Amino acid sequence: MRRRILTTAALVAGFTVALSACAPSANSGDQEGSDEEVTLKVWSWRTEDVEAYNKIFDVFEEEHPGITVEFEAFQNTEYNQILTTGLAGSDGPDVPMVRAYGQLQPNIEAGQLEPIDGEVEGLDDIAEGVLAGAKGKADGKTYAVPLATQTLQMFYNKQIFEEQGLEVPTTWEEFIDVNEKLLAAGITPMALGAKDDWILPIFADIIGSARYGGSEFEQRVLSGETDFTDPDYVASLELITDVQKYLTPDVVGVSYTDSQIQFSSGQAAQFPGGSFEIATFRNQAPELELGSYQVPLPEGAVLDAPVSPAYADGNFAVNSKSENKEAAFELLNWLATPEFGQLVADELNQFSAIPGVTYSDEVMQEAWDNYEKGQAPYLLLVDFRYGEPLGTAVLGTEIQKMFLGEVDAAGAAAALQAGISQWFTPGE
Repeated sequence: MRRRILTTAALVAGFTVALSACAPSANSGDQEGSDEEVTLKVWSWRTEDVEAYNKIFDVFEEEHPGITVEFEAFQNTEYNQILTTGLAGSDGPDVPMVRAYGQLQPNIEAGQLEPIDGEVEGLDDIAEGVLAGAKGKADGKTYAVPLATQTLQMFYNKQIFEEQGLEVPTTWEEFIDVNEKLLAAGITPMALGAKDDWILPIFADIIGSARYGGSEFEQRVLSGETDFTDPDYVASLELITDVQKYLTPDVVGVSYTDSQIQFSSGQAAQFPGGSFEIATFRNQAPELELGSYQVPLPEGAVLDAPVSPAYADGNFAVNSKSENKEAAFELLNWLATPEFGQLVADELNQFSAIPGVTYSDEVMQEAWDNYEKGQAPYLLLVDFRYGEPLGTAVLGTEIQKMFLGEVDAAGAAAALQAGISQWFTPGE
């Protein structure tokens, strides 16, 4: 079965013409009650998953004769604008992959997506915190089926640990000792690409969520009981300065891609990152013996056990202008089934949002088991991307300044609070 796959960034100029050229002629008009074949256009920003998605949608097509899925993937950095243009016109996707939480709201507010409550079965089985990433902030309606849960943790190279006689740390003292021994052995303890500021709030939560209080702090800051200048939150950011010596000396000059290579090639022993890294590391270094752990509790931690911060990543929705809504909802119902959830685990190496999935990959299972033992929200993405400036964007820039010695933890926390205060009102 043939599908046209679009994976390049050469769409900025002549975008409308390019999309018109790939529009299937057999797909015009409302298909309800028709015997004609229906072609559903599905868009995504996951260019690296094209082959896997084609295999996944082959399964759907076999079980749903008469519907063909045309999967198109666009560059991640350009996708938001491409999707906005596509949904505003008449030739956008029938089923777009959309962002979660705050970055989903512009599409909802523009009336570009169909509410799916009562139209898709199985939504009640999805974890509340994950489903929240698919809901409208103002109306509380559900607009999409969540795709995956991303967990945040510390990855490590098992071979390096074994060669250096190291064990996975279970206390903060052991964590520091592991990093000191790696440093003394001439091995970069942790790979971090601070040139790309989006990874830095992830790093901050991996080492600091338990220190500031995870879900407990989330509720307090949302209610207005406290804010980001809270001493516990400031103390969590101070951990960044405490461990900076274990990163590449010129960490702000290291790109995210370079840090991935640094770890997968064995130049660095650990990598603080999301579960989305597992597939990348598998591709970059198939022989890499990979493990993961939750960073132990630092001194003064509010929580009494380590946590894996997490967030919902990606949703599938129905374009309100689609002429194939019946078929689109048929696809969305399938995307909410355990069958699709298992394919997400097996083919995409992602943690499915659908419950009841098993993971044959031992690295994935280890990360998932750790997450189930101790969970927390990736706070700034889950709750503080509903306005400008984004909480993640502010803190990312501030952490870069911390690495450069231009601001301390208290200053970074104050800047974060000032930034989100431009749009966030506690209790709303």
